[in-house]
Amino acid sequence: MPNNAQRREEALNSLERELKARDRKEKTRPLGVVAASLVVILALVGGIYFFATRDNSEEKVVAEDSSTAAAPSQDETPEATALSGKRKEALPASVQCKYEDEGRDDNGAKAPSGKDISTKGTVQVTFKTNQGDIAMDLDRSIAPCTVQAITSLAKSGFYDGTICHRMTSGGLNVLQCGDPTGTGSGGPGFSFANEYPTDEVDSSAGQQPVTYPKGSIAMANSGKDTNGSQFFINYDDSMLTPDYTYFGNLTDEGQKTMDKIAKIGVEGGATDGKPAEEIKISTVTVSS
Repeated sequence: MPNNAQRREEALNSLERELKARDRKEKTRPLGVVAASLVVILALVGGIYFFATRDNSEEKVVAEDSSTAAAPSQDETPEATALSGKRKEALPASVQCKYEDEGRDDNGAKAPSGKDISTKGTVQVTFKTNQGDIAMDLDRSIAPCTVQAITSLAKSGFYDGTICHRMTSGGLNVLQCGDPTGTGSGGPGFSFANEYPTDEVDSSAGQQPVTYPKGSIAMANSGKDTNGSQFFINYDDSMLTPDYTYFGNLTDEGQKTMDKIAKIGVEGGATDGKPAEEIKISTVTVSS
């Protein structure tokens, strides 16, 4: 089976052959017709390139798109409710978590135990980085299976030496970390289901945007129930659909570090991409 590079090369070669053939035939045709033909060919090649390179799903958090052809009136603009960080109804004292084997092992990770996981209390996790310590309190009462996975990975050294590979600004204000490959498509080799707020949303009612508040921590994913090791830190409020498990908050000291990191910005002044300076995790400590 041809790889991505071979597909792109073949697509471009086909375009070149087509253009040469059309050049011979269309010297007497109106310029507008020739231009229209070229647009169609380029669109087809663009489609070939897109499908040829879209082999691996990338775990991302995607901002709620508020742009429209015409600006909506105030009455038509959806209200983004701020997430409270609390469940409507408390979970039982313990739950059973399921971690699905994905048949890959990006960084020597092992799936944690999912038996009788406590829903009580918080766990403090501190990511020590070259930009300062990012301390956070992970809340078992809203996302016990997520907290179990993240703390297990942290204790195993999974995050040691990894980078925070993505930063965004604007309506989506996040720093994304937790991929051992640094590409956005890596993970621990297992996946697990979404928790709060996704499991409290009535899917039949449609996805209304919500605000993940400044300082909140949530899981990145490549679709529902595909959580792994990647997470994002909201260094400011972010408007999103409720498709990302909210499982903790920065401590005051952690927020101070994130305020500093936020000033680094995105490489090249973009709104989405690599941080302008490397943000590397050296070690992670976990304390109940």
